[in-house]
This record gives sequence, C-alpha cells and structure tokens, in this order.
Amino acid sequence: MRVLVIGASSMLGSDLLREWPEDELIPATRRDADLCDPAQVRSLISIHRPDWVVLAAAFSDVDGSERTPEAAYAVNEGGTANVAKSAEQSGARVLYISTDYVFDGNSSRPYEPDDAISPLGVYGDSKAKGEAALRTYSSQWCIVRTAWLFGAHGISFPEKILNAAKSHLELKVVSDQIGSPTYTRDLAAAIRTLVKGDTRGILNATNAGSCSWFQFAEEILKQAGLSNLIHPISTAESARLAKRPAYSALSPASLNSRGVFLRSWQAALPDYLQELREFGRLV
Repeated sequence: MRVLVIGASSMLGSDLLREWPEDELIPATRRDADLCDPAQVRSLISIHRPDWVVLAAAFSDVDGSERTPEAAYAVNEGGTANVAKSAEQSGARVLYISTDYVFDGNSSRPYEPDDAISPLGVYGDSKAKGEAALRTYSSQWCIVRTAWLFGAHGISFPEKILNAAKSHLELKVVSDQIGSPTYTRDLAAAIRTLVKGDTRGILNATNAGSCSWFQFAEEILKQAGLSNLIHPISTAESARLAKRPAYSALSPASLNSRGVFLRSWQAALPDYLQELREFGRLV
C-alpha cells in the first residue's frame, strides 16, 4: 500500500511515519506542495499515485486563526478541497484529520460523530468547512476527529507546562474547559489501523478519558516528579483571543466499533515523558 502523508513534519505526521513501517509511506511537506496551490497539489498526487492520502497538515493556531482568518480558511478549507479533488481524479482515498473544535461545547456528554456541529471560532469553522469540502469532492473518505494533541515531535501543552515549571514555582491553568488529551503516537497507530481496514465515514479518535487543562497539568507535573504549585483559573481570566468549547470530550464508541481501543491519556503520559528524556528535553 502506498500512503501519501501530507503534513509529514507535523507532530502527528512524524509519528505516522514512525508507527507505520510495513507500508510505503511517502512524506510530503509544504516544500513538496503548497496546499493552497491546486496545481502543486495535483502534481504531488499524480506523481506518487497513492492508494491513500492522510491529510495531517492544517492551520492549527487557534488564536492565530482569529487574527488571520483568510489564512486559516485558505489552508483548512481550500487546501482540503484541493487535496480531495486531486485524490478523486487519481482514485486515491483520503483520511482527513479534524478537531473537537467543530463543536460548541454545550453538550453534557461526550460528543458522537453524528452530533450537530456548531464551531465557536474561525479555527473550528475552517476545519468544519474542510470536512464539508472533503465530502463534496471525494467519494472515498474518512474523517477522524481528535483533540488536545501532545507528542514529542513538536511543542505541545505538556512540554509548555514542564518548561514553565522550570522558571515558575506557581502556575495558573484553565480549569473550566474539558477535553480529551491525545498522544500522537497512539493516534498514529489508530490511523494506520483505520486506513488498512479501508474505513469510511466520520470517527472520533482520542486517548480514553477526559479532563480539564488544569487536571491535565496536575498529572503532567505529578508524573514528571515536579512539585510546583498549580492554581485553577477560568477561561475568562486566561484572556485568550479565540472562543473555545467549554466541553469537547469525544466519545470513543465509533473507534471502538472498528476494533480500535486507545489507552487512557494518563497511561500514555509516561511514554511521552520518556521520549522527551530521550530527546534531551526533560531531565
């Protein structure tokens, strides 16, 4: 099987290449094709003729999307449309990485894939429009919604907390947003299984369990053996530009129904921390 990974240098893309040795994975970054240029995307896919395209590239800066919405839509909607059209022309199937931010956070239970979407900000809306573009232009697609990614091939929330702990005895972290932390190595393994199973439709894929950012930070510090004081603050006190869903935990039922079960986010943290140690980024 030939799999074109667009966004191969991203946190998730890097782990896809690492966790998927048995098939021919073709890494592609912006140097290989600008997603916003349909001719470049068409050339990339026509040259490699993949069986599947995994679209892991995105404009993922949530606050930055509010400052430069045209850039977010150009990549997340327009770029996805370009990939979908070119993949359809070459007969390739597409797996698109989407987000919990397509939901408004008003649910009282974990979201299922068929729940109504209602994004609060530009980032979520641009990803939702990317989903719509894929469904419009591709006849062979799979959408994987995930959340709160952390991995060693990029700077994510856990490493930011660990870095902050080096210089601050006391930390303040938002406690009124609930979501599903996801280790990119575990997500990569799940994506591999879904592609090899020729999966179609919309699924959720996160590590098991949910927590607030505050609870996530507490567990990170605990497992890293740090004793910094940590204080809960509200979303309003954090003064972030973009609105974020207060509750965006994703139900694992759709993934479990395909025979894929991910461990808890707490159980994934030790492997992540060990990776940081191996890379010399955690003592």
